[in-house]
Amino acid sequence: MPGAEVVLASPAVVPERRPLWSPRRKRLWTIYATGAVLLAGYSAITDWRDHHAVLINASESLPNWAFLIDRGKGPARGEYIAFDPPRTPLVTRHFGAHPAMFAKIVYGVGGDVVTRAGGTFFVNGRKVAVAKARSRFGEPLALGPTGTIPAGCYFVGTPHKDGFDSRYAGIGWPCSRQVIGTGTPIL
Repeated sequence: MPGAEVVLASPAVVPERRPLWSPRRKRLWTIYATGAVLLAGYSAITDWRDHHAVLINASESLPNWAFLIDRGKGPARGEYIAFDPPRTPLVTRHFGAHPAMFAKIVYGVGGDVVTRAGGTFFVNGRKVAVAKARSRFGEPLALGPTGTIPAGCYFVGTPHKDGFDSRYAGIGWPCSRQVIGTGTPIL
């Protein structure tokens, strides 16, 4: 077509595409992810703390010196038990007014029968401990209870000759209100 003007189409203006993961966006997502991980980690740690504890045994009464305590789990015969000791004069004199939890081995459970011949204690006829008349500091030691262990109570002991446990009245039979949980030796 003669005389017609030719109009050239101008190229379309394409906006510049930003990269999906710009440095600013990467930093922002890193901060969000780190916050989420920290929050989840804190939640897991507080949940673990509510159900567990670590006990450091300062005495020589047990062969292990560190235990992981599973709070609220009742022990069975042969397991380690962690419990709050009774507030008796002997416990207070040796361990203070607010003693830390004790760890012992469960030798007898509710329904078992504890007998004594002299200073030797038996649970269901099996020898479990021998009591001494005096502590290693010369104090007289009253012997622990005998008879049928009530439900929710335990005869606890240690293999150590100087262990302070159910063979002595100062400890007796720890019952469920004193029990913190079951222990697993870790060191």
